[in-house]
Amino acid sequence: MAVTKTALAVAALGVTASAAKRARIVLLAADGVANTRIAELVDATVTTVLLWRNRYQGKGLGGLVDQPRSGRPRTLDHRAIVAATLVPPPKKLGVTHWSSRLLAERLKIGNASVARAWRAYGIKPWKAESFRFSTDPELAGKVTDICGLYLAPPENAIVLCVDEKSQIQALDRTVPILPMQEGRIERRSHDYYRHGTSTLFAALDIATGQVTAALKPRHRHQEFLAFLKQIERAYRHVLDDAGEPVELHLVMDNYAAHKHHNVKAWLAEHPRLVVHFTPTHASWMNLVEAWFGIVERQAIRRGVFKSVKDLNTKIRTFIDGWNDRSHPFVWTKTAEDILKKANRPTTSNPRH
Repeated sequence: MAVTKTALAVAALGVTASAAKRARIVLLAADGVANTRIAELVDATVTTVLLWRNRYQGKGLGGLVDQPRSGRPRTLDHRAIVAATLVPPPKKLGVTHWSSRLLAERLKIGNASVARAWRAYGIKPWKAESFRFSTDPELAGKVTDICGLYLAPPENAIVLCVDEKSQIQALDRTVPILPMQEGRIERRSHDYYRHGTSTLFAALDIATGQVTAALKPRHRHQEFLAFLKQIERAYRHVLDDAGEPVELHLVMDNYAAHKHHNVKAWLAEHPRLVVHFTPTHASWMNLVEAWFGIVERQAIRRGVFKSVKDLNTKIRTFIDGWNDRSHPFVWTKTAEDILKKANRPTTSNPRH
């Protein structure tokens, strides 16, 4: 059997799994592999192997293509079904999106036909995601500034990502947790007692992963200003080659407490602290948010707290342990990569 392997390999690219299997059958046959062995390798029967070998021998590559199937051709237009799906349901139905059965009833067809059309076009009316584009007029400048801090930090300076995780609830389960056992995962009651909330202020040193933190009952500008003073004291002893205190570059979001006039006045008196604000609606650019996610998963979400004091104690314990095993936080996206996705439609206006 004369087979052009390159042609078969090209034909198998970008096609269905069944077409790729047929091409593999012919290739293995061209290598002299026995039919029974080919059937084992491609997970088929010997009859199937013989069928596609004969089809290829008679018609070449065209023989590996499915022949027209018997039966009545499809009369439903998938594009029409998708077009109907993209039109919002009538208000009188009181639903936010189409279901396959609801749309099928309206179009007088079977719900399986609707489901097939949705699969063919990748339509998923039951799913929704959230998004928010930044409307900051200084978007490009701020993105470039912060990415520059992360990717090429200034010499003789420390980059700190500063933010607060507010409204951390001290939740206590109504019954004791059943611990993990062999063959059983940890189990807990669905109901709980609330004992109050706490706010975690944190400053992440991206070069080392070390965290300076404070726990406060509220998150007003007074608490934030006290935390800034704590940061200044914590790094007061860090000096450059000339014996001067190093600059502290603080990455912060646009929360009102961060821009309070008392905070601005204190920062003006302490020029050692240089503030870099993230673009609006882009607090994800603050690397401390990644650390807050670690705290949530490893110390808070599955924790049991009898009081706010107990919550604060356990968070402090986690922070101490974290600082013992901390690691640098690495940023990989360039400003160009981010700004490519920042070209947003005008409908992103929040008042639209």
